[in-house]
Amino acid sequence: MPELPEVETVRRGLQPAMEGATIVRAETRRKDLRFPFQTDFVARLEGQTVTGLGRRAKYLLADLASGDVLLMHLGMSGSFRVIDAAGATAPGDCHHPRNEDRAHDHVSFTMSSGASVIFNDPRRFGYMKVIARTVLNDEPLLKGLGPEPLGNEFDAAMLARACRDKKTSLKAALLDQRVVAGLGNIYVCEALFRAHLSPRRLAATLASKTGGPADRAGRLVEAIHDVLNQAIKAGGSSLRDHRQTTGELGYFQHSFRVYDREGEKCRTPTCRGTVKRFTQNGRSTFWCPVCQK
Repeated sequence: MPELPEVETVRRGLQPAMEGATIVRAETRRKDLRFPFQTDFVARLEGQTVTGLGRRAKYLLADLASGDVLLMHLGMSGSFRVIDAAGATAPGDCHHPRNEDRAHDHVSFTMSSGASVIFNDPRRFGYMKVIARTVLNDEPLLKGLGPEPLGNEFDAAMLARACRDKKTSLKAALLDQRVVAGLGNIYVCEALFRAHLSPRRLAATLASKTGGPADRAGRLVEAIHDVLNQAIKAGGSSLRDHRQTTGELGYFQHSFRVYDREGEKCRTPTCRGTVKRFTQNGRSTFWCPVCQK
């Protein structure tokens, strides 16, 4: 499933085509994706100007002039493509052909700029929903999400407080969207490796005996910031379905230091360990048992 860097990359790709433009025509080509479309889905979108395009965790949020918000989630295989007024996209050096089966083009938006924004989702795990901005905080899909890991409020003290009484592993805590929003398996593995912390470590050890942040909490927050910013700059990671809005692949997967590198020499300088893999909470965890403690 796309994680925060992939969703942020998509947001930045959609922004020039959608923000400030009006949805002239909205079309749904089936009755549902993961969930059924609302009966007034199209009516609440057509004629509305997109005043802003944001992101919350792994969700895209398009603010509309009406006061509604279009919430969008990519699911497992969802992707957007933007076709400009001349009918062309702008693939770059990392371009790979997208899924060419137009039967999976399930939603399209024709914008006043002349651009078309098309959502393709072969597995149909994605979803879209129109929500009034006034009740957005009560939306079940968003309610209870933790802080944004790249937001100003996310720091070592906050992470230590969130983990202080947890009896789960550190990796499980970081994957808990109530602790921090938007992190998934790939970037948790990478951040833990960079912070030299074991995924098996008890989450509560991020807090000191007095409840304040231990030094390792600061290292971990810094590692999370670094890996997410580098991944966003690289356009995310493309392992299976992720594409940018131009059709380009993200290329951060070439910078993985530990994820999917089972059996390789540890990339920490001076470490003589080997990357191992084990299953943790149903997910593959990659780590170096020598330098991650």
